[in-house]
Amino acid sequence: MQNALHHISKRKRVSNKLDEYPSKRFWIRLLDRLLVIIAVIGPLMGISQLWDIFYLKDVAGLSLISWASWTFFNLFWILYGFIHKEKPIIITYLLWFLLNLSIVIGILLYS
Repeated sequence: MQNALHHISKRKRVSNKLDEYPSKRFWIRLLDRLLVIIAVIGPLMGISQLWDIFYLKDVAGLSLISWASWTFFNLFWILYGFIHKEKPIIITYLLWFLLNLSIVIGILLYS
């Protein structure tokens, strides 16, 4: 099944006259690599929120509905990333999912 999806993706890329992946152009390849790094750094910036929740036990001003919704919607992005074999999307949203889920757990524990 995976080979079939990959084949469909390649066909789409050719029929829509999109650049091949990985790109032959240096700057596009660099951007593709940087996005993987950014995919990790972005969610890591939320660690300060986790610190406030689990070390200081401070959940004031945090909305359970908002954080639970973001956690839920991350699942669709993860699925999208796997279907389209987009490593930056998979990495980013897996990390965001873990961060958001941790925050939801913290809100439930300390509310």
